[in-house]
Amino acid sequence: MLFFRVGNRHVAAHLVHQRALSGADAINALRPFYFAVHPDFFGQHPREREVNENSLKRLNGYLENLQKPGTRSVQPTKLTFYVREIKEKEDIQKDVLPPGFRSVSFTLQTKDVLTTVMDVLKSCSLSTEHVKELKASSESPKSQQPVSGHGNPFYRPIKWDKSYYSFTGFRDPEQELKQAKKVEPTLSLWLRNHEKEATKKQNASVPRREELKRLKKELCQKFALEDIRWQRSWGVTHRCCQLQSLSRLSQQNPEAVLNLRGHTIIFTDQSGMNASGHVMLGTMDVHHQWTKLFVSLPSYRSLLQQTEWLKERISHVLGGIQVINVERLGPVQPIEEHCSILNTFHKRLLARRLALHPRSLQGLAMTLENDRSSPSLHEMGHFIIPATCEPSRLQTFLQSMACEARQRIKHRNQLQKEEEEVLLHCLEALALRNLSKEPSVRHNQMIPCCRRLLEERSPLMEGLRVEVSHFYSVMQDGDLCIPWDWKGASLKHS
Repeated sequence: MLFFRVGNRHVAAHLVHQRALSGADAINALRPFYFAVHPDFFGQHPREREVNENSLKRLNGYLENLQKPGTRSVQPTKLTFYVREIKEKEDIQKDVLPPGFRSVSFTLQTKDVLTTVMDVLKSCSLSTEHVKELKASSESPKSQQPVSGHGNPFYRPIKWDKSYYSFTGFRDPEQELKQAKKVEPTLSLWLRNHEKEATKKQNASVPRREELKRLKKELCQKFALEDIRWQRSWGVTHRCCQLQSLSRLSQQNPEAVLNLRGHTIIFTDQSGMNASGHVMLGTMDVHHQWTKLFVSLPSYRSLLQQTEWLKERISHVLGGIQVINVERLGPVQPIEEHCSILNTFHKRLLARRLALHPRSLQGLAMTLENDRSSPSLHEMGHFIIPATCEPSRLQTFLQSMACEARQRIKHRNQLQKEEEEVLLHCLEALALRNLSKEPSVRHNQMIPCCRRLLEERSPLMEGLRVEVSHFYSVMQDGDLCIPWDWKGASLKHS
């Protein structure tokens, strides 16, 4: 894995005096980067796709913040991408499936869009020569488009003239995606081609699954753990190795591990405690780092108590609304950062006396974000509030959107119940061993998917472990991933 710490030093001299890049300019300049890391091309690599999805969201948020009026600095942001190794002269058909890729991690701490674009490209070992050309061509008014779009965080809003690709030698992402969709098989055809492979891998994984179940139960009982979870979809063998490593550490240093009592452990990319109070064990860390964390857990618990107190005070001031933590797919928010955000927000509330009835917002929920400028209401019904939101503006927004929030929560609960019912029906009717979905698959995608599976009733799925995702894939342990919008036989020629 390659690691870069990126600053704002690496800007070509001839670009410094030019005006700052607009949102559209940034999109243009980052086209080669988007093409190299876009999740659409990682269908056969779900874990890498998940990392890229979340890192792209964070990068887009970083670019948005740089363009806000009056912004002087943005919080440093660490990003990890899996970058495709692209051979420019390959035939398009060959490049539909992901070629080899490498992992690149870097920290952005830039102060303008241009420097950010240059650093991203350089960190991923991508050419920056085209930036000057794009900069010159972006002077026309029609190129001034916002850096953030609704419903598509990864950006392909600009239809480039085909001459651009001839001139630069880059591949056309729109053409690639169209080609990928065109060759996507129907569900029945894909199952016929991959059911045997999935069954073979699933049968081979049975001993490993039993070992994983045994290890997890043993560790939970031994140290009175609430649960053991994994942030990513690591394979069964990988998970077993992580639990075995924890078991060995408990034998080497039993006193330190006793501090884990009552906690939930999450295996993830970094060690520490997350905003929910769960103990995070970085899978790349050595035993010494885990031991150091276990010894520090009493201090972390004190910090957790402080965050709970701050949440109670905020709720009291804001009419009974609850401050919640929504578990992310991407980088986890450490408890230190969460406590700092809560403290900043609480101080701003105390500076102004808000006129909210003590129970007017009871039953509603909100999250606090450090990288937003405007409050918003999530489709699932919780508010997303910037930590620096002006209190009087916040009060107006919460009061005006409270009714809509309650309606969305009601709708969410209805969808959740409906999804649970149709999932159970599907599991039993198709005789599946397991049926689940990726966190990024929404209720209104999962429900019609399950209904269509019931209509299709493919006997090839019997006894398999199925996960509804965005792409077809057979995982290393035999889990069968299918896209939620899979093609049926009737759509084959559509």
